[in-house]
Amino acid sequence: MQSIPLVALLRKPLDLSSLAALVERPSAGAVVTFVGTTRNRHEGRPVRYLEYEAQEALARKELERLCAEAREKWEIAEAGVWHRLGKVEIGETSVAIAVSAAHRAPAFDACRFLIDTLKRTVPVFKKEYFADGGDAVWVGPDGKPVAL
Repeated sequence: MQSIPLVALLRKPLDLSSLAALVERPSAGAVVTFVGTTRNRHEGRPVRYLEYEAQEALARKELERLCAEAREKWEIAEAGVWHRLGKVEIGETSVAIAVSAAHRAPAFDACRFLIDTLKRTVPVFKKEYFADGGDAVWVGPDGKPVAL
């Protein structure tokens, strides 16, 4: 089985337990994880599925920078972020984050920082396909519609 790095953009389902295993360390008494899943509604409209695309080299570099920043700000052992690309069905994982630390507080803080900052800064775009037959909409990292 091929190993996936701590930071990855993947066109296949994300396995949170595999990511969590990558950040585990003997010195870490806490592993905090976050899973973002595709929901079936957006702004009152029913969603059929999402499609994610990214400026891959830039997105990977930004994710690596965020993980490094988390290691600098908090006493954590390791951090990893995986993000889906391509078509993602309702209920599937879109993003997975795992952070390990000696204690839970810095692991929670770093995990929250990673998801909140990722959503604002990483060049990953999603296209929402609506069940009501309306036009699909591309959404940028800031959550606002964009034209691609």
